[in-house]
Amino acid sequence: MHVAQLPLLTVVPFVALLLVIALAPLGVPRWWHHNRNKALVAFLISVPVLFYLGRTEIGRQLLLEKAHEYVGFIVVIGALFMITGGIHIEGSLAGTPLVNTAMLAIGAVLSNLLGTTGASVLLIRPLLRANQRRKRVAHIVVFFIFIVANCGGLLTPIGDPPLLLGFLKGVPFTWTLRLWPQWLALNGILLVLFNIWDRWANHDEVKVPSHEPLRVRGAIELAALAGVMATIITGGSLLVILIFAVLAYFLGSEERRTLNVFTFVPLVEVAVLFAAIFVTMTPVLEIARAADFGLASPRQFFWASGTLSSVLDNAPTYLAFAASAAGLQGIPPHGPYIGALALDPHAGKLLAAISTGSVFMGANTYIGNAPNFMVKAIAEGSGVRMPSFFGYMAYSVGLLVPLFVLVSVVFF
Repeated sequence: MHVAQLPLLTVVPFVALLLVIALAPLGVPRWWHHNRNKALVAFLISVPVLFYLGRTEIGRQLLLEKAHEYVGFIVVIGALFMITGGIHIEGSLAGTPLVNTAMLAIGAVLSNLLGTTGASVLLIRPLLRANQRRKRVAHIVVFFIFIVANCGGLLTPIGDPPLLLGFLKGVPFTWTLRLWPQWLALNGILLVLFNIWDRWANHDEVKVPSHEPLRVRGAIELAALAGVMATIITGGSLLVILIFAVLAYFLGSEERRTLNVFTFVPLVEVAVLFAAIFVTMTPVLEIARAADFGLASPRQFFWASGTLSSVLDNAPTYLAFAASAAGLQGIPPHGPYIGALALDPHAGKLLAAISTGSVFMGANTYIGNAPNFMVKAIAEGSGVRMPSFFGYMAYSVGLLVPLFVLVSVVFF
């Protein structure tokens, strides 16, 4: 079996998984609430793909590749989750529109220093705590996912996994800084829209607590976080990342984790569902890689890479379209070929479109980027009633898609 010969029927489990994730919380919310039931569904939906691909050597190689990627994914996101769970930001963070907007703006910057996952799990808890007196909070979390968990992380290879892969394949570390106009335009408009929305939602709920100075507590955890980020940048071992996480957890403060309402439930939910996502998306990605997309212009690459990144892992999606762009330029998709794209002025426009689409449009669905589901789970664990899968997409289609049209027209 060659990957190009995979039948379209192999896409069905992935589609079925998306439908379950979207509809189960609406149809059987109490049953779906338990992670053991999510694990059961994830296993049953994954079995057909495991069986079909497991029959051949190339299929087993694909599954092993995805297993390796999943282990790396869960170690990194789990380490960041464990470490930041012990970092406590204390003080009088009042949930006013101005404070909330400032926190989202800070998150947009931190996403480039800590990655979208690191910034998300660090800031979502203090943001929820600042707004715990308010009744209308879901929109705050939605905009947080838009900005901090996705669109903010466009400026450095640390920001989002696709950009890190590009860096590892030859893209200069500072190359993504040239994408600052797209970053500033989209995040700036989103912050303005959020401030207007939050002022409307907060008009009868303003309650400002007495002033207390802001402090960040958790020196051990902060040191471990710096160690993890350095390990990721230098392409270090997953074992090193795991060691940092374990040390931070056992040497850190149980008191601070209690203040942060830290539990492993959100991490377990992400681990279970994304295990099935990684398995079932394997044939989808292979069919996409073998397809001739017929793309030529930066605008086409922006929309194509972004659309697939909305429902698939944006890292391999980025690689697939980068390989397609390299083919247009006569560059073999081996070694540091993405770096070759970055160094060519014309090809660089294609890579800029692919990078921007892959990062920005991960915000379109809960599964578009790993932090999205993590933030949703943490918010729900704090008592926030989050939109359903399709409810969230109503936000993204109504707010993000028109802005993506604007970005594509102005920049690509």
